[in-house]
Amino acid sequence: MEKVPVTPRGFKAMDEELKQLKSVERPAVIRAIAEAREHGDLSENAEYHAAREQQSHIEGRIKELEGLIGLADIIDVTRLKGSIKFGATVELVDEDTDAKRTYQIVGEPEADIERGLLNIKSPIARALIGKEEGDSVEVRTPGGTKSYEILSVKYI
Repeated sequence: MEKVPVTPRGFKAMDEELKQLKSVERPAVIRAIAEAREHGDLSENAEYHAAREQQSHIEGRIKELEGLIGLADIIDVTRLKGSIKFGATVELVDEDTDAKRTYQIVGEPEADIERGLLNIKSPIARALIGKEEGDSVEVRTPGGTKSYEILSVKYI
């Protein structure tokens, strides 16, 4: 299997979520299932079916997180420098609208565009890789081609 790059912060978040699921949520749903069983006929017991569905979701997420953690390649971005690569925090300005945006390029498991965490496999990140401060990049998006100027590149 291919290693999955993650920042130390992203690894810590996955590890904490896994611990929360195993130590708090899994035992709680097991208690809920046991309690629902005590109510009798399981075929018409909505509480039981809801708890079983929740258990399935929790177990699936645990397996997913264990897999990601097992494949994690933790990269200390504070040791990096130079052109844009994994872990870079990049400030961009849209050359059409002058809107500024800041993104950190991260691995797929920790990507969250709303929080400025850009998936390394996204079109914007792929266009930025290898570029430097002051460069302009064109990104093909579903909405058309966008042009950005790179204002700064930091590894924090």
